[in-house]
Amino acid sequence: MDKTTEMTIFVRAVEAGGFSAAARQLAQTPSAVSKQIRRLEERLHTRLFHRTTRHIHLTEAGQHYYKRCTEILRAIEEAENAASAMSTEPWGRLRVAATVSFGRVEVLPLINEFMTRYPQIDIEFELTDRHVDLIQDGFDVAIQWREQVDDPDVVARRLCINRRIICAAPAYLERNGIPRTPEDLMAHNCLTLSTLDEFNDWAFTDAIHGARVLRVHGSFRANTADALHEAVRSGVGLARLSHWLVAPDIAAARLTPVLPEYPHDDSAFFVLYAHRRYLSRKVRAFVDFLIEKFTSIAPWEQTTPTHSASSTP
Repeated sequence: MDKTTEMTIFVRAVEAGGFSAAARQLAQTPSAVSKQIRRLEERLHTRLFHRTTRHIHLTEAGQHYYKRCTEILRAIEEAENAASAMSTEPWGRLRVAATVSFGRVEVLPLINEFMTRYPQIDIEFELTDRHVDLIQDGFDVAIQWREQVDDPDVVARRLCINRRIICAAPAYLERNGIPRTPEDLMAHNCLTLSTLDEFNDWAFTDAIHGARVLRVHGSFRANTADALHEAVRSGVGLARLSHWLVAPDIAAARLTPVLPEYPHDDSAFFVLYAHRRYLSRKVRAFVDFLIEKFTSIAPWEQTTPTHSASSTP
């Protein structure tokens, strides 16, 4: 096995946190990865990992070797990306992560157009509402909420404003009354996201009380906005969800906006990619495609009839 491949397997094991996770990313078996690491240690005549039944930890020699390996592999990747940039057509496998609802409703319907435009790019797409670490998780591109953008080592380009609406099913409002002020929400069953606490901080501003943030609570938590959407439609409680997700339900009177005089326009969707000197053509093509589709005027930002809840219960 060549040294570059050995370095790649070693670095992937470190960043994935274990041989099994590295094996999944490399499409190998855990025993194969373990065997290759053991051969590497034998060739170097030094132990790179302390191993337990559940965890691996770098030795001092392993830490130094990891640092140099990442520098070497990054230099190789930049050299290859520079050469690839001279190619006329983007190519290769593109690993993309996107928030569940936005990826399902807005991005995936565009994938065929992108792949038709760039037939030499293969896409591996993952829907997840968890925070994505591009390097550790092995993604080329991630599409995430503003609340999830916290890594200074990646490039974050804003795609579009993510206007949100507090809403509930008419049956829920009939049973529990309509909130008249933001503070009334504290007595209601507000549906919350378990994967991102910041999502459950609802900001409000008015001329009397100024700006404030309420951390809402309720009896239903879920790990995706899709789950919150289904729960609010069934009458479980109130939810603050994206306009593009709930607009059809509002137009059909399946959901009713609550406190519409308090707009929630402070969030946005961002496309993230690793901050490198040379950007591969496949990543650049996908990022440019997303910017083209979402940045000027988002496709859902059309006039949509709404049925607002009045302040009279």
